[in-house]
Amino acid sequence: MRAMDNTPYKQKDLLSAEEVARYFGVGQITVYRWCKEGRLQCIKLGKHWRIRREALEDFLRQHEERSTTLVGLLSSFLRVPDNVLAIAQNIDILHRLDAAFFRVGDSQGGLLVKFYGGEEKSEEELRVRFEKNGLEVERLEREGRFLMRAEEGPLDARGTTLRRLIEEETGEGRTVWASFDWVGQVELDTALKQQERLTELVDSGQLVVKTATLEEVTDQWPSSALRQGHSLHSGVILASESELSLSRARPMPSS
Repeated sequence: MRAMDNTPYKQKDLLSAEEVARYFGVGQITVYRWCKEGRLQCIKLGKHWRIRREALEDFLRQHEERSTTLVGLLSSFLRVPDNVLAIAQNIDILHRLDAAFFRVGDSQGGLLVKFYGGEEKSEEELRVRFEKNGLEVERLEREGRFLMRAEEGPLDARGTTLRRLIEEETGEGRTVWASFDWVGQVELDTALKQQERLTELVDSGQLVVKTATLEEVTDQWPSSALRQGHSLHSGVILASESELSLSRARPMPSS
């Protein structure tokens, strides 16, 4: 972590890593990493690191500037735990969403897991696309924080694999960020069963799940099934070449 000069500061002008983490809704390890990377300036008082309010305000201004990017918007939208459905206009946008989702998970120190199947692209080609869209795959793999898992079908042991990863990572204090894509036609009953299982996992652990599909897939679903699919997720992302929509269902308020 980069320490600043030893100019005396009033205690009220200093914040702990815990306070900053609570403000952003992230873990303390994420705040320490921001300090280490020099993104958030810190000072050391004895054995503890502190953040000046002025430094935090500078960081917030930079954060607001980034919030107009896809990564910035998703960072503000996604929660821990979370289970979101993304519907993309085409495969290129779907891959951009994938990379942006993982970049948010990376910024929070998570374990990133890409489940793939049914795509025309090979695993290596998917890696190249991730790198092209700003995800540092090589660094993440060196750190042991990026995994790719091939699957033959939408229900191919996803729950078992995710449950094991959650149990392993909980001890490390890390959240699992998992991405699934439907790039071909999927039987409606199969898709809904998968989402029900994922919802149960999200409710029981430190897990953020994004399931993405293409408009041409959901266009084949009846409107009642699409509504049911939405209801199984805590948030919905609609992405096209010209627009991005981020929404969350809210309980019906009292009259």
